[in-house]
Parts: sequence; structure tokens; C-alpha cells
Amino acid sequence: MTKRIFQFLLVACLLTPALWAANNPFLGKWKLNSSKSRFPDEMKVMAAGPNKYAFDFGAGTPETIILDGTDQPGIRSTTLAVTVEGPDTWKVVRKKDGRVLLTATWKLSDNGATLSDFYRQNSPDGSTLSMDYVYKRTTPGSGFAATWDSVSEKMNSPYELEIKPYEDDGLTFIVPAEGNTQNVKLDGKDHPDVGPDASPDSASSGRRVNDRTLEITRKVKGEVRGTRNVELSPDLKSLTMTLHRAGQDKQTVLVFDRE
Repeated sequence: MTKRIFQFLLVACLLTPALWAANNPFLGKWKLNSSKSRFPDEMKVMAAGPNKYAFDFGAGTPETIILDGTDQPGIRSTTLAVTVEGPDTWKVVRKKDGRVLLTATWKLSDNGATLSDFYRQNSPDGSTLSMDYVYKRTTPGSGFAATWDSVSEKMNSPYELEIKPYEDDGLTFIVPAEGNTQNVKLDGKDHPDVGPDASPDSASSGRRVNDRTLEITRKVKGEVRGTRNVELSPDLKSLTMTLHRAGQDKQTVLVFDRE
């Protein structure tokens, strides 16, 4: 459920600061083209006792809770609550400091082979990020207990990215829907990730492959966790971000059109 696939990491530049600032084609406002994008997701639901389940939403740390609708301790200082609304319907709510971060309604198909996830994330600006997922069951089991891999993802809300200059040779990435602003230094060195959602011991670095391509690497405790390629189209009218996660075959591909 931590579908926080829209993190913008550090990059590095091979041009001088003045030349980069004057000829930086990445600057501007960009809007996600959902029809051209793919953000595959996997989640695991494991029975752990009577009315108790362990949930792994991709963080690598399962959260085990009782399905009674109450807020229970989760990852990263959040709480997780799951309410059984029917034999084929669960409602999932995550909070932090009492504030609702997201709600999701899960519905099983009649044959139990697919799961629909109506995912709604509350943005810091008061708006709601709306996404609809369809997952298929990839391990044996019954009910909600299974490993689920998404086969369809639909973004219902506008999702924008703004890139501005930062200091002499840097970039600032702004994602209003996530309430995320990241200043980037372009010196090719590992820098600790900062911000309320940053993982401990995580750092990012990158390099400029060519005039239209950036390669960005994220590490946790020195171990590579993912690499992101950011590439502009030849006409500079679209921007594609491709995320390769360590240990996963599926790639997240986000395509933005210049506004």
C-alpha cells in the first residue's frame, strides 16, 4: 500500500554550472500522461491467526494486525486499520499522528482470482490522489490471503511535476500531489535523503548520461535499492522516468508531457 513510487532523487551534471543553467531542458512544468505510464505494484497478505493477518506492501517489513477496524501500530510511525465490510470487501486506512494518509477499499472478484483496489491518498494541500488498481492472485490460497501483482493501474487525479533551478547547478523537484519538494545538488556524490518520509541511512547520487538523460541511484546503508533513468524526448516535449528496483523484474514507467 505504500505506493510511493513518485520519489525524485539526486542527479549529477557533466556541464559547468553556468552552461547547465542556461541550457537546462529539464526545467518547467510536467503533467503525467496516465495512459502511457505503468506503475506496477505487489502486495502480500498472509494469515497470521484468527482474524489476524500480516501485510507487506513492499516495504519489506510486514505489519501484523487484527482485522477489527482499530488503529494499530504500523511502519514508519503510522497506524494501520483494516475493517471487514463483507466476505469480499475490506477497508484499509493508514494514519500518522491521527491524520488519515490514505484509504483503500478492496473487493475480491466472484472467483477470487482478482482483487480491485480503490486507493485514495490525502495530499498535504487537501486534495485527494485517486487511483484504481486491479491485481491478480499469483500464489495459491483463498480469500484475501495471497501474493497480489497488479495488472492494471489507473490514475484518476491530475499528477504534476515541476522542475526549477537550485543554487548554481542544481535542480528542485516539486510534486504538489505528494507535498514533496526536493533540492538536488549536482556533484555526483552520495547525499543523505532528507524529509519526513526519508528512510534512515538512505542516500542518493547520480550522473548525467547525456544532454537528455539522467541516471539516479538510491542506496540504503550503502546497498543499491533502485536506479532511476530520467529521459527527455528528442523534441523535449515529454519526460520519461523509468524506475528499476533491486530484486524486482517489473519497471515503473512514468511519462510526463510538458505543460
